[in-house]
Amino acid sequence: MMRIQWWRDTWSCANATATATPTYHSTISLPKQKHARDSISSSSISEAPCSATSNSNNSSSTLESNLSIQTLPSVPSLQNLTPQNLTFSVSHHCLTTLTPHPSRPVTSLAVIKNLLYAATDHEINVYDRHTSTTLHTFNIQPTSNSTKTITFSNDMVLTTHQDSKIRVWHWHKNKNHRKVTTLPTVHDRLRRFLLPKNYVTVRRHEKRLWIEHADAVTGLAVTNGAIYSVSWDRTLKIWRLSDFRCVESVRAHEDAVNAVAVSKDGTVYTGSADRKIRVWARPAGERRHVLVATLEKHRSAVNALALNDDASVLFSGACDRSILVWEREDSANHMVVSGALRGHRKAILCLVNVSDLLLSGSADRTVRIWKRTYDGRFGCLAVLRGHRKPVKSLAAVQEHGSVSVFSGSLDGEIKVWQVTITTHSAHDPEFNSESSHF
Repeated sequence: MMRIQWWRDTWSCANATATATPTYHSTISLPKQKHARDSISSSSISEAPCSATSNSNNSSSTLESNLSIQTLPSVPSLQNLTPQNLTFSVSHHCLTTLTPHPSRPVTSLAVIKNLLYAATDHEINVYDRHTSTTLHTFNIQPTSNSTKTITFSNDMVLTTHQDSKIRVWHWHKNKNHRKVTTLPTVHDRLRRFLLPKNYVTVRRHEKRLWIEHADAVTGLAVTNGAIYSVSWDRTLKIWRLSDFRCVESVRAHEDAVNAVAVSKDGTVYTGSADRKIRVWARPAGERRHVLVATLEKHRSAVNALALNDDASVLFSGACDRSILVWEREDSANHMVVSGALRGHRKAILCLVNVSDLLLSGSADRTVRIWKRTYDGRFGCLAVLRGHRKPVKSLAAVQEHGSVSVFSGSLDGEIKVWQVTITTHSAHDPEFNSESSHF
């Protein structure tokens, strides 16, 4: 009978105190056998978006009550275990818990160098991620509502908001932040507002300049001298980083766009509440992006996207509780689904890839850490528990043989975790027993 060494669910992470925080250990065996790829097919099941809501309290209750059944039966699972050659020893513990504002959900996290940025409503707190001390706090106008995403470009911080704006901040060495501009810029508006052809209909009896987002800006990526933004207004917009001018607007989906990921070669992936992932590229010599492929396997709103380091693998998380793994075909310019990662009990809300690790945050209040082996199979290394509401944002940094993980939740807390993964020989007697440290 096949022997499998596996972990058991960990206990909740305690809040930071003066006492030592317990460390959890486990061993996991990852398989060698590959699974045949499945072909792409479209789904006819329609579901309402589970993440497109502006009210934080309502969002929390809606996400937690989304108990969709196990879907995507035609997609094979990638994490089924078989007899192994390698065993991974995993330990993780919660270092501390940060509470920027007890009554406000944490909507976005981002890490750069030794700094952790955390957005709660219209306020952004900057922490020293090693000492967890607050270095600086800066505020956006309260009318902007919540901050959706935070990203960086050189000495600039870019934030997106519920009020359909993108704000650019200059990051000074003394940790102060000065707002540089708001996109679209005043200059860009002045160039276009007189000509009727520059206006598009966004709602019944309402027109706006095509350079403006008309709803919450939910995703942002910066690469190759360009800013890529997506919004609940169903569009993808591309901005030139050098002067912040909007150079292109694409009607990307039939419903709210929740996520964007961009590879170094300029291929753009957008995930939407219409259950689709669309792939965009700009042909050589052309000025506009064109639709390369539509990836249809999810049966509910796509909430999160992540690319691996070389952009050969795309991960997508949705309200159907599954994380789909898409791999590039040598004979095609787009991705095909190779399988699903299952284990979360509710909607997938955020994904982060760090080296050969994938982190997923869910409305089931947990964070799962997945590891990929050389043969393309996956194993769930750990389940991080402790949040009291959905995990809305994740950030991670790999350093010194471990991974620092930051999880932000609608419960208003940020938990800082340390995860250590050690590879051992399958013949090591210490790691070749059926018992677990849990």
